[in-house]
Amino acid sequence: MFSFNNNDAFNAIIGQSPALESVIRTAQIAAAADVHILIEGETGTGKELMARAIQQSSKRADKPFIILNCAALPAELVESLLFGHEKGAFTGAHECKDGYLQKAEGGTLLLDEIGELPVSLQAKLLRFVEYGECQRLGSHHNEIVDVRIIAATNHDLLQRIKQGNFRQDLYYRLSVVTLRMPCLRERRRDIPQLAKYFLQQAADRNHTSACIFSQDALNQLKKYAWPGNIRELKNVCEHVSALLPGETILKQNLPNDIRDASITSSTGYTLPEHGINMEQLEIDLIKQSLILSDGNKSRAAKLLGLSRDAFLYRLKKYGL
Repeated sequence: MFSFNNNDAFNAIIGQSPALESVIRTAQIAAAADVHILIEGETGTGKELMARAIQQSSKRADKPFIILNCAALPAELVESLLFGHEKGAFTGAHECKDGYLQKAEGGTLLLDEIGELPVSLQAKLLRFVEYGECQRLGSHHNEIVDVRIIAATNHDLLQRIKQGNFRQDLYYRLSVVTLRMPCLRERRRDIPQLAKYFLQQAADRNHTSACIFSQDALNQLKKYAWPGNIRELKNVCEHVSALLPGETILKQNLPNDIRDASITSSTGYTLPEHGINMEQLEIDLIKQSLILSDGNKSRAAKLLGLSRDAFLYRLKKYGL
């Protein structure tokens, strides 16, 4: 688990991969700077967990941390919930109510799925982000609210800007610091540590002994693409914990789509689990190219996608 000190709020983010460590370093600096932050990443990569760590590491740690999922609310309710409303602002508004911005005063508001925020409200949010001004629905007056915004999205906001679904000026105001949460397939080395944590969590919750994955099962977990990322891995751990409490989980115990998975590249080559000797592989390929080309170095170079000079350099390098 990556951390700078034992009391670091970022300890809740499990993993030691370079991609994750880089994001955490940037997040720790940004947390202290008290700027608005945009967190990008696929579904299930831990964007909310990162936002919580930033809040807990900031000067706003003892203030509210409130989450508003912009995709989970009807468009007609978002403005009222975000900015609040005055009595009589709409049918059913029998009293004046604070919105999430007022409730988060002094703290942090996480706008999850910011890409789903209606375009009609983005100008009003931009006004708040730039000047801290918040206007309740049905009011003609602004109030100043001190809230840090952390926005999160699994969309490509630049693409949404091109499509006319997101304001460019709001994007640049929210992305003072942009963090990209790596997907699980970019940090496969963290899978054993994450799996052990989730298996223990499941055991504690169910009051059973924790399962463990066999090495063969762990190797198979590393081959899977994990479209649902960490959330999907957690679900798999809960699944095997419920069915095989306290047992060693073998490869055949894994769900079918994971059990049958293999790592392949766009070239169709598959890296063996034990790895390869890159230098020996290059020597073997050079020898094969010379055989296929009947010793013609120009043709051999072409077979390997190399220039003649680059090919001759490798012949000299390996003494071939």
